[in-house]
Amino acid sequence: MPSLLPRPIEWRVSDDPVPYPESLAFMEARVAEVRQGSAPECAWLLEHPPLYTAGASASPEELLDPGRFPVFRAGRGGRYTYHGPGQRIAYLMLDLDRRGRDIRAYVRRLEDWTIAALARLGVRGVRRAGHVGVWVDLGAHGGRPGEDAKIAAIGVRVRRWVSYHGLAINVDPDLGHFTGIVPCGISDRRVTSLLDLGITATTADVDSALMATFEGVFGS
Repeated sequence: MPSLLPRPIEWRVSDDPVPYPESLAFMEARVAEVRQGSAPECAWLLEHPPLYTAGASASPEELLDPGRFPVFRAGRGGRYTYHGPGQRIAYLMLDLDRRGRDIRAYVRRLEDWTIAALARLGVRGVRRAGHVGVWVDLGAHGGRPGEDAKIAAIGVRVRRWVSYHGLAINVDPDLGHFTGIVPCGISDRRVTSLLDLGITATTADVDSALMATFEGVFGS
């Protein structure tokens, strides 16, 4: 009888910005291969050139500056988000047939993974009811107590129970680039980053934190 345990995942790390269409093509190909059993699951750590992506729920009025950066239809859940230098993205192509056919639980695990990685960098990430992603109470970093800011966005797509897309952690991006959209459809709270919080972590530090905490959240 074939084992139902997941095979070891492949880690890919890209140091140079990856064009968005190239990343989509890779993910779609790997999803098909994982489904067929011809390639292992994959975690890809990368960044993109400056761009906006529109999820399935994006509203046109939330794109405030249409000519600022290229805009791509992502096919994932969620609304508009920004990607660019200084933001670490983790795309996960995981077999949810083996890891559990529960998309809500999978999204929660992505939040757990982000929170665990941030904790290794000295940041207490939290959830906020009704909002997917990870937040920070700015009061813990010299700001006004009780004021929230979003530090990580999450958006996923699942095809035949293989996941793709994933999460984006703001390391040290130009936060002004988020003003061209209503990030994730949330207009009453701002976006933050590790650098904005006074944390001088590098992208390599974030990669190490994500790799070190993956198994504790997703299992071997």
